[in-house]
Amino acid sequence: MAGIGKKSIHQWTEDARPREKMMKYGADSLTNAELLAILIGSGTREEDAVSLMQRILDDHCNNLDDFCRLDYDDLIQYKGIGMAKAVTLLAANQLAKRRTMATNSHTICDNPQAIYDLLADKMRDLTTESCYVLVLDQRLRYKGDKMIASGGYTFSAVDPRVILKYALTKNAVALAIAHNHPSGSLIPSTEDDRLTQKVAAACNAVGIRFIDHLIITAHGFYSYQDHGKI
Repeated sequence: MAGIGKKSIHQWTEDARPREKMMKYGADSLTNAELLAILIGSGTREEDAVSLMQRILDDHCNNLDDFCRLDYDDLIQYKGIGMAKAVTLLAANQLAKRRTMATNSHTICDNPQAIYDLLADKMRDLTTESCYVLVLDQRLRYKGDKMIASGGYTFSAVDPRVILKYALTKNAVALAIAHNHPSGSLIPSTEDDRLTQKVAAACNAVGIRFIDHLIITAHGFYSYQDHGKI
């Protein structure tokens, strides 16, 4: 918004105001900062809402993925972002994730990329290590997923019985597991290998097909299936 300076949004020309611009030209015409500014409603005496949100985005490489990793404590560090605005931004982010989840009911997860695409939105932003189970029907269609461990879990905290209980509750025929590496490393650890072996043995014992174990980061994934380890 070069040239607007520190004017209040109400002093901007109508075409420059985010709400009016959206109504006149559609949501696609707005920048990310303008869309976020609509959510928070106002800035500060020194900084309008668009400039504030653009500054926060700039602090995170103007990357929405990085922005969506911010939690409540991160957001309220910015002057002009209080409890109500932080909660509004977090709620919008959660709704976006849930919309993605709602479209998954007919997704076929017959390859590692499909599993990653389905789980990435909810896992790649996590700042602590967490493990999910993904359950599938006979045609490998999505039936549900659930976090089974979180917060820097250890191998012993991921109980295959919990995985199988969830799978049987959903009448699943197949399943996959996935966990994230907040460090960004896609190299499996010895503990990761042990977990894979233990889950594979448990699935085999009850006749459930074990499809894959994925390690997920913000930049990609590692598949045990792709590497011939399942």
